Amino acid sequence: MSLRFNAIQNLSLTENVPVENSSKITAIFGSNVFTLKTAREFLSDEAYKSLTSSVKSSQKIDRAMANQIANGIRAWAESKGVTHFTHWFQPLTGTTAEKHDSFFTLKSDGTPIEQFEGDALIQQEPDASSFPSGGLRATFEARGYTAWDPSSPAFIMDIGAGKTLCIPTIFVSYTGESLDYKAPLLKALEALNKAAVDVCNYFDKNVTKVAATLGWEQEYFVIDEGLFNARPDLLMTGRTVYGHSSAKNQQLEDHYFGSIPERVYAYMRDYETESYKLGIPLRTRHNEVAPAQFECAPIFEEVSVAVDHNSLLMDVMDRVARRHNLRVLLHEKPFAGINGSGKHNNWSMATDTGVNLLAPGKTPKTNLMFLTFFVNTIKAVHDYADVMRASIASAPNDHRLGANEAPPAIISVFIGQYLSKVLGDVKSRVTEKMDETDESLLKIEIHKSIPELLLDNTDRNRTSPFAFTGNKFEFRAVGSSANCANAMTVLNVIVAETLKQFKKDVDALIEKGEKKEIAIMQTIRQYIVASEKVLFEGDGYSEAWAKEAEKRGLANVKTTPLALDAMVTKKAMSLFESNNIYTHSELEARHEIELEKYIKKVQIESRIMGELATSHVLPASIRYQNILANNIKGLKEIGLAESSYSNQKQILEQISEHINKTSNLVEKMIDARKKANAIKDTREKAIAYQAKIKDTFFDDIRYHVDKLELLVDDREWYLPKYREMLFLR
Repeated sequence: MSLRFNAIQNLSLTENVPVENSSKITAIFGSNVFTLKTAREFLSDEAYKSLTSSVKSSQKIDRAMANQIANGIRAWAESKGVTHFTHWFQPLTGTTAEKHDSFFTLKSDGTPIEQFEGDALIQQEPDASSFPSGGLRATFEARGYTAWDPSSPAFIMDIGAGKTLCIPTIFVSYTGESLDYKAPLLKALEALNKAAVDVCNYFDKNVTKVAATLGWEQEYFVIDEGLFNARPDLLMTGRTVYGHSSAKNQQLEDHYFGSIPERVYAYMRDYETESYKLGIPLRTRHNEVAPAQFECAPIFEEVSVAVDHNSLLMDVMDRVARRHNLRVLLHEKPFAGINGSGKHNNWSMATDTGVNLLAPGKTPKTNLMFLTFFVNTIKAVHDYADVMRASIASAPNDHRLGANEAPPAIISVFIGQYLSKVLGDVKSRVTEKMDETDESLLKIEIHKSIPELLLDNTDRNRTSPFAFTGNKFEFRAVGSSANCANAMTVLNVIVAETLKQFKKDVDALIEKGEKKEIAIMQTIRQYIVASEKVLFEGDGYSEAWAKEAEKRGLANVKTTPLALDAMVTKKAMSLFESNNIYTHSELEARHEIELEKYIKKVQIESRIMGELATSHVLPASIRYQNILANNIKGLKEIGLAESSYSNQKQILEQISEHINKTSNLVEKMIDARKKANAIKDTREKAIAYQAKIKDTFFDDIRYHVDKLELLVDDREWYLPKYREMLFLR
């Protein structure tokens, strides 16, 4: 019996895994995290103050204090049964990384002791040559460093019966270049903080810090592990390269917000429990639109911690799913013909005085600070739309962008009719010289937090890649498997750059004698006029919008190799270098890394398509072809008229045609891959893989294989079908 039928048979024998049941989330929340509250118990006053200053004010921790902090963390970890520690980081592989070391060591006289010193807390040395570096490190140049990031608290990861202390870190090369997602993100957040504080001080001198906040929404699919194991394409690529749509997919939309299946519900509760212990503040769970698709979302956190928590959650979700004999699929498009998965990044900015800078309040027209940050964000997206598009470019996201569940590759901003009218009023009212009425309009209570509206003043637009949703912007185009840090690094730095220019423009008007409020309003008006073409309120899925966007001069770059070009333009290099995010060599390296990742992912998909066609699809089809041929032959031999087996003959002809087409196309695809592999230039190779392999062969081969799936006897078909993976649990 094939793996497919074994998996289906075993489904009825699968029992729900017992899940720890806590009466209150608050009883376990953060129990595996070295929070500041925990630090208060395990650190001296001096060490605690040093750690607090580092977390809240980014002050450097000296080595003497590091020893005390390390001893306190070890004491806490050992009290929970921990024997090993690791520097936990986020290399450019797209996953997290860790190398475990024990607290155990030997003294010079051979005495065994448990030890964790400040040096081990602050810095370690993983092999940098084995991680993507884009040419920054040669194979023989192995040295790299992980460095402690105190802004993200240490935590204990439970893996089976083992416990490991994880120290969140950044990862840099021996010569100092960033080799991870976290280091550039921290730099971008600091750039935004400085630029935003400078602008906030126009309105409130008490603001000394602005933190970007993030609330991500993680979409994912869950399928049975047995069915997963019977699909080599899922195992190798995270998506099904073949598979005919089942009779029922999501046409009825009855899965959306429906009753959660019991087995999946047990899985959800289990990974939520693990997440709560790690301080991940999950708040929401529900069925998504596609069958077998679900979503979870947390409470907002500061961006750096939120990014760590999302990376950590994806790891937890995968491990816990296996515990339940399930598999979680985080690929952007695991199944054709139904919705893919995104990771909507809800982003805002908050001051240390308690103000959300993107909360309009009751009267947005008179909330000058809101208008300032709102319009600057729109201007940033307008000016750097190509860099934003590059930040979410990947081989898996190419399958999703522009489909009927995801925003198009055209970067636009949705703000809703109400705020569109506000900007229109500002644009039309402000002239070169403002009258007394206009001036009085701007006399607002700038030192008080304005209450938020009870009702949202914007609708939601699912088709917009960047939408304002009441008191935040939602970057909807981010892919479900992506590290949030990449998109957040770009968003924060482009807003920082725009705010820096805004301050220069306002200060220039003030120096010419304009009153501060009038100078701010004049600059806001200029920014509205300069960026209004990026605003779009309609259906982003429509062909009409694609044509309109082209008229407006908005780019529609549908493929990753071309979208990534925006990373290495003079404009991008100036942006990142002037804000101390990337050097030219770091940016070139990341461009190279992303192109290489694209090539390898498409290459793997191409190989598995060929392998499945040769070893699964064609043998099953040929067996059934022979059965039909023998049937026709037998009917002929007993003297029946051709009309009595004409249907069998027609099916046989169809099967033969699809077999031949599949075989020929696979051979041609392999030849095209060999030619692409011979190309030396990475960008040209990536374009060849996209245009000459993926776009030329993937859909055509799939078409013929999916037709064979419909025609071949179900008992002969090795691969689990969509109806089984999506509906059997």
